[in-house]
Amino acid sequence: MNQNVIELTNVRKEFVSTKHYPGFKGAVKGLFTKETETKVAVDDISFSIEEGEMVGYIGSNGAGKSTTIKMMSGILTPTQGTCLVNGIEPYKNRKVNAKNIGVVFGQRTQLWWDLPLSETYTVLKEIYEVSDEDFKERMNFFYEVLELEEFIHNSVRTLSLGQRMRADLAAALLHNPKVLYLDEPTIGLDIVVKDRIRQAIRGINEKYNTTVILTTHDLGDIEELCKRIIIIDAGKKIYDGTLLDLKRSYGGSCNIHFEMKEIPSAEKIQSIHNISDKMGIAVKKKTLSVNFNKNDFTVAQVIGKIMADIEVTDVQIKETELTDIVKRIYQNGVEAV
Repeated sequence: MNQNVIELTNVRKEFVSTKHYPGFKGAVKGLFTKETETKVAVDDISFSIEEGEMVGYIGSNGAGKSTTIKMMSGILTPTQGTCLVNGIEPYKNRKVNAKNIGVVFGQRTQLWWDLPLSETYTVLKEIYEVSDEDFKERMNFFYEVLELEEFIHNSVRTLSLGQRMRADLAAALLHNPKVLYLDEPTIGLDIVVKDRIRQAIRGINEKYNTTVILTTHDLGDIEELCKRIIIIDAGKKIYDGTLLDLKRSYGGSCNIHFEMKEIPSAEKIQSIHNISDKMGIAVKKKTLSVNFNKNDFTVAQVIGKIMADIEVTDVQIKETELTDIVKRIYQNGVEAV
């Protein structure tokens, strides 16, 4: 049984700032008053993540994702609660924590801009005290899964976005961290490079049992890599469970489009509408669309009912996508979906 690598217990983070007033009078007032305002970025969040898990940590802009990641990486200190990563409090043991984590930010790089990529890895090898044997083994692995050899001797400033992201991922993993934080790792990448990055992350997790925390607005990354998802909104955790359960609980709607052999008569259309009052049925020329909840019918039952009454030449099934579910949760909250 895997042990918990990350444990957050009732974590809260507040930011206190000086209140500013508009205009010249406001500026003068600010010289003589020290009013402050408090913003709660993370509000009583608790969760644990096991070794080797790949977890999607998502929320709308300003929900508190980055603040949580910064507390887990040791950059910020919680106002209340406890945050443990590999059994230590990151903000109290930053050097030890840094040796156990890797971080990739899609919009920022940790690479030295003017150095050849090969020299960057040599410098990181010395910083993290990686042995010659481990360095060689890991670089060979990165050559295989990230295809670094084609640009390993180029300076970082000459790399394309896709090459830089692959290089950043290798840099974050060179010291074989137990935990990898990924913040928008595929942002701006074309579909081919994006798929390569996803395959590499999956391969790294399988080979080294690396725990991966992925924050992204690209839900394709989540579906490809993560079985578990944590959703936060306004600093509060609103969902923690598997993707499968999320889809079962909030994605019950299903649409089936039938292509009919011929345009049905008015009597036939009426008989179709009479099949069930729990189905939303629309007919347009030769296309019949049926919307229903999978708690009421299975897909097989709906197809059987329709095909028993009309002659069909083609069938298309469209279930509710993860993007639609999450969008509704962002807009309305879990209870309203």
